[in-house]
Parts: sequence; structure tokens; C-alpha cells
Amino acid sequence: MSTTYHSPSPASASQHALPDPGERIPTLSWPIVGLCAGALAVFGVSTWAALTGTAPAIVTIAASSAAIFVLFTVLHDASHYSISSRRWVNVAFGRVAMFFVSPLISFKSFAFIHIEHHRNTNDGEFDPDHFVSAAPWWQLPVRFPAMDLPYISFLVRNVRRRPRAEVLETAALMTFSLTAIVAAACTGYLWTLAVVCLIPGRVAMFVLAWWFDWLPHHDLKDTQRENRYRATRNRVGSEWILTPLLLSQNYHLVHHLHPSIPFYRYVAAWRRNEAAYLERDSAISTVFGQQLDAAQYREWKRLNGTLAALLPTRMPRSSSARYVGTHPIPVKSVEPLTPDSVEVTFDVPDHLSDRFRFRAGQHLTVRHRIGGREVRRNYSICTSATSGELAIGVRRVAGGLFSNFAVDTLRAGDILELMTPTGSFGAPLDPLARRDYVAVAAGSGITPILSIVRTTMEIETESRFTLFYGNRTAESTMFAAEVDELESRYADRLRVFHVRSGEAHHHPVAVRGRIDLAMVRRLLGGDLASIDRWYLCGPGDLVTTMCDGLAVEAVPAERIHLELFCGTRQSTHVDDYADAEVTITLAGAGYTVDLAAGETVLESALKNDIDAPYACLGGACGTCKARIITGAVSMEQNLALTAAEVDAGFILTCQSHPSTSTVAIAYDS
Repeated sequence: MSTTYHSPSPASASQHALPDPGERIPTLSWPIVGLCAGALAVFGVSTWAALTGTAPAIVTIAASSAAIFVLFTVLHDASHYSISSRRWVNVAFGRVAMFFVSPLISFKSFAFIHIEHHRNTNDGEFDPDHFVSAAPWWQLPVRFPAMDLPYISFLVRNVRRRPRAEVLETAALMTFSLTAIVAAACTGYLWTLAVVCLIPGRVAMFVLAWWFDWLPHHDLKDTQRENRYRATRNRVGSEWILTPLLLSQNYHLVHHLHPSIPFYRYVAAWRRNEAAYLERDSAISTVFGQQLDAAQYREWKRLNGTLAALLPTRMPRSSSARYVGTHPIPVKSVEPLTPDSVEVTFDVPDHLSDRFRFRAGQHLTVRHRIGGREVRRNYSICTSATSGELAIGVRRVAGGLFSNFAVDTLRAGDILELMTPTGSFGAPLDPLARRDYVAVAAGSGITPILSIVRTTMEIETESRFTLFYGNRTAESTMFAAEVDELESRYADRLRVFHVRSGEAHHHPVAVRGRIDLAMVRRLLGGDLASIDRWYLCGPGDLVTTMCDGLAVEAVPAERIHLELFCGTRQSTHVDDYADAEVTITLAGAGYTVDLAAGETVLESALKNDIDAPYACLGGACGTCKARIITGAVSMEQNLALTAAEVDAGFILTCQSHPSTSTVAIAYDS
């Protein structure tokens, strides 16, 4: 399944990696629930007071403005999927909050625009918030309350890139808002509408633009891509009042570096990462605007109190399994991804959790009996290696026995036989590394790439990733929501190009058709040989063509990692080989068997009822990997082992024919 080449980790000038911020996305963020409920209650009471004349207009306007200001934090966290690990919960909260903050655009449109701000912070017209952060001081009183207008303009310029449903939702909201204003004016209730929502909306927008945009970004010249530590700032001092008043946006730098952290955990994340931030010359100012370098900040902190020290980086541990073993594992859930694909999540028992740890890019071999026939299939793991979750993506294949069973019949609670994770598609990660990665995936080839992207973004906090993801249509795109969520969370470090071959009107035109090297070169806009690692996964013609093209572009072979969907069985001529005696060590037991001329080592093992691990039988997956102890073999083909593994004596037993009269191999190495 893979021929991989490992590159050494580059040295880094930094002494501290940015550790895991320690803030996992909750199943449900109760602080946000409380904030949302409280704000809606305040808005409801102030509206009632305005309609009944119970309180002066100035009081109801102030109360409603405060409620809208608070609801923006709900909207903001929803746009980064920080409210819940369940995507629909974020969308639900986001849509509710968006209606109060600015009912002129949809939540999905706001999320798109806001992510563009993260990706292009301080970068002129590409940053929608530049309208405020770069404005002359004398224009600020006018621009602050009109902050949503450049958002509408930005959306119009990019409307052809957005899904039709999102555009229609935005159009419906605009129509509703304008109709309500016209109707109120015609019926004599315009002042009432103004007091209830129009004026509070502008007041809240003024404060939001001031506190969430201008204070963190003004007068900073670096863009997010040039220096993510100096594209926005933290503002320290008077935190007893500033942190609750600004809803933690005085630590806006933390938000841009870790967008998925809930707002109420920014300070905790800063404390965990402080030494690493200071080492990178992060932008810091006091509450009064005095800029501090690292030495000045340390002195300021000495005079104003202490923060917690740096904690260790959380790296995923590898599997404790010494050899590939098979275990019955319950299915936790089967979730549809597209009409013909599902995500299967497994409920690994605690006593097997060590054995089922994995490295990003590894795969599982699934063994199951269907209609009285044993079926073995290989599926790449799609979850992050740090998540503690184990899941695979399965796409229906015409005539595919297991894939059709998985899509149509498999349910939560069913038991499947799983082999412990194998494969070497992924490469070692270094928390101190600053690398540029590019991945090219097509169709279900996204599955291992998704695991690699997720894990890399979490561990290598300075590295950047570009993903080219090819599909026929949006509807056939596996893990579309998950990829979108990743792009939202790592906006300044992750770019995704969705390439569609079956949509004649897909925009932009540059990503219409099939992925090829010319498209990749054009969209990257740089030297292909400067990329630190390439990951290629998908149909054989795509992967091999891309690999050959990169070689022509002088990309070193050790930087290219390949994963093919399957290998091919080679025709074997018996006359080319001789009989042999093979000794096999598996699970601590030794077996000696006779091997007939033309048989592979694996075939001789299976013929003698030795439960040796295997899956594809084509030299592509690496499941049957073993180490040769004595003797020698020749392999028909190798699409799974690295050059270093071959040099270390590893072989693919499904492809290996003895070239000496006696051979000893061990699966336990």
C-alpha cells in the first residue's frame, strides 16, 4: 500500500515547542450555553421593556447592545467549532447568534469570511477585517459601526465560491431584514424597531470592531503567513477587569494560534505556552498600548505577578504490540459520509488500547465472515493519532463484498476482527519543526491524509499544510465537513483546494478538472522542490504520475510518501525458484515448514495453518511485513517498505520467494 521515504527532522532555532494547549473541544461547552442563554434572556427582557415603556430607551438600548455583544462570542466560537465536538451543535448556536449580531448574512457565510480573516490577517484586501484594523484614526467612528458592510462586499466578491444553499440563506436573511425595516417604516413602528434592534446592533458592532479587531491588530505590519506571532497581539495588565469585559479577547494572540480553543480557556493556554511564545518574539502590549519585547514582558510580569511555567509537549505513544495480532472489536458507530461511504468508529476495550495505538498514516486490516466466506480488507485510519479514537472510512466498491456490507448492513454493536495497526505511510513528527507539507488525495485517498493532517497540525504548531483533494462532485466528497472544520481551526497554516472533475461550473476555474502536476505547481506558486514532504494517496495512475512528475521537478525521492489503493499480483514462474525449508516465528511460537517451488513465504505459512497476518496480497499494504533472520529471499515487488526497512532486513512475505535452501523469518520483530 505504500512506498515511503523518511526525511530527517530539520534543526530548529527554538528551544521550546508549542505544547498541546491542553484544551480539548468539549462535547458541549456549558459556559457558552450559559452565555447564550443569559444574553438571549437579557435581550428578551430589554425588548419587553422597550415595547411596554417600562424602561427608558437609553436603558433598553444599552441592555440589548450588551446582549448582542455577548452573542458575538457565541457566534465566534461556533465559527471555529469550539462549542461542541458535534458539528451540528456549533451550526445551531451559530445560526441563533448570527440572527442577533447581524441578520444580513448567514452563519455559514460569516464563518467563511472570518476564516479568511484568520488566513490573511493584515493582508490588505484579502483580510476582510482590514477595513477596520488599517483605517486612519479619524475614520474609525464611521467604520466601527459599519463593520459588517465590508463582510457583505467580501461575500459578493467570492459568491461563486460558496455553496448555493449558503448563498440562498444569506439572500433570504437580507430580504427578511430589509422587508422588516420597510414594513416598520410604513406602519409607523420604525422607532420601535430601531430601539429594539437597529440601534443596539450598531452600538454592539462599534464595540466589537473596536475590541475584537482594532485593539488586537492595528499598527501590526506582519501578515499571518509572514509571522503568525506578530500578526496579532496579547494585551496584558488590568486583567481582573479586561478579561471578563473583553471576554478574553485581550489574549487574541492565543486565539489566532489555537483557533479551536474555547474563549474562556485562552489564558490557560497562554500560561502553558508562555516560554515558547516569548521565544518567538510574540507581539505583546500593555493595556495602555506600550509595546513589550520578551525581556520587557518578563520584567513586567515580575512586577505584576507570575504565570504558570511551560508544560511538556503531548506526543502520541506508539503501539505496544510486538507483532500484528487480531482481536474482536465492537463497532461504536457507523456514520454516513456520502450516499456511498461511511465512517466506522471502533470501541476499543481499555485492555487493548495500548495495542491499537497508531501513527498517523497507518491502516487496519478488517477480517469478517460474510455469507460463509472470510473477507480481509485494508482500510486507513482517519482519526488523529492524539485523539484516542480509532475510525476508518469505507467507500462502496462495485461488487465489493465488505464495502457493500459496511455501507448497507454494518451497525453499532457489531463485532469485527481487527488486526493491530500497520503501515508506514506517515513520517515522524517533530514539535520543534517548521515544515511545508503538501498532500494530494483523490476520493477515499483522503482517509490516511486526514489522519496525517490532523496529527501534524496538532503536534507541529509551526508547520504549514496544503491539501489538494480531488472528487467528482461535492456530494461524493468523503469527510467534507471534517476537512472544512480542520481548515477553520488551522486557517493560517492549512490551505485546502477542492478539485472537482464532475462539476462543469465549479469555482474557481483553476480547480476544475482532475489534479495534475501543472495544477499543483500553478496553485502552490512556488518551487516544488522546496516542499519538505509530499503525501500522495489515491488511484494508481494519479499517484504514479504525480511521483514521476515530482522526480522531474528535482524533488528528492526521500521527501515523497506514496500510498496506493492496492497492489497487483505478479505472475510467478515455478522454474525461477526452488523448494526450501522456512522457519517462521509468530507470537512467540516457532514453526518449520516446507515451501514448494514458486510459493511465497506467506503462502507456505497459510498452507500449514499458521495464522500469519496479511491483507492485500499485492505488496501494497505492508501487513505481512516480517524480518529475515537467516537466508535470503527475492521480492517480486515492494510498494510498502522504505529503503531503510529493506536495509534493516524487512520483507513482504506475500512477495518473497526463498533464494537459499533454508530461510528463517520473524513476524515478532
